[in-house]
Amino acid sequence: MTVNRVHIFAGGRLNPGMLREVRSDDWVIGADRGALFLVEHGITPHLAVGDFDSVNEEELDRIRRHSKELVICDPIDKDLTDTELAFDLAVQRNPAEIVLTGVIGTRLDHSLANIHMLLRAAEQGITCSIWDEHNYITLCGSVCQVEDRGYTYVSLLPLTPVVTGITLKGFMYPLDDATLRIGQSLAVSNQLAAPVGTVYVNEGWLLIIQSRD
Repeated sequence: MTVNRVHIFAGGRLNPGMLREVRSDDWVIGADRGALFLVEHGITPHLAVGDFDSVNEEELDRIRRHSKELVICDPIDKDLTDTELAFDLAVQRNPAEIVLTGVIGTRLDHSLANIHMLLRAAEQGITCSIWDEHNYITLCGSVCQVEDRGYTYVSLLPLTPVVTGITLKGFMYPLDDATLRIGQSLAVSNQLAAPVGTVYVNEGWLLIIQSRD
């Protein structure tokens, strides 16, 4: 089964306002406690997946009753995080786009692993983004449009060791054929100067992080 967009809700920072991003034709996955969040707010996941070690038996039963499909993994024998399990199952649907919500939280290791999934998606030709109330994160390897989504800042950080040929148009602080290396903060806390900015990259992968406090 091929779908246009898969929306994954994981167990990181979540609030009901995030549900406004769910479209009627989305194929929705709840990863572990993200599945509980969905059913508690009246959303029926097409798939709930994880080891569900963060919910109790009563909550798991509620997830089971209100999800179209449930996949439970052994918490000890599994090699992947719940979010990556959900991501892999999403990729099997051959979507044009994957949206990751609730994948940024207090665990920095999990947050970074989830950000790295943007590269996995890009390498398979899938548009992927991470979204929550404080951040909207995408990945650029050629030409990308950056729409004003109401965030204060736009920061550019290399995901590969070196990113070359970076040119910015429609930004307060433009760049022209610049190079960024991991560890440099030159392109942190920029701002849009137009409703839509454009990022050009010659070589490498560049994280585009729209954020607010």
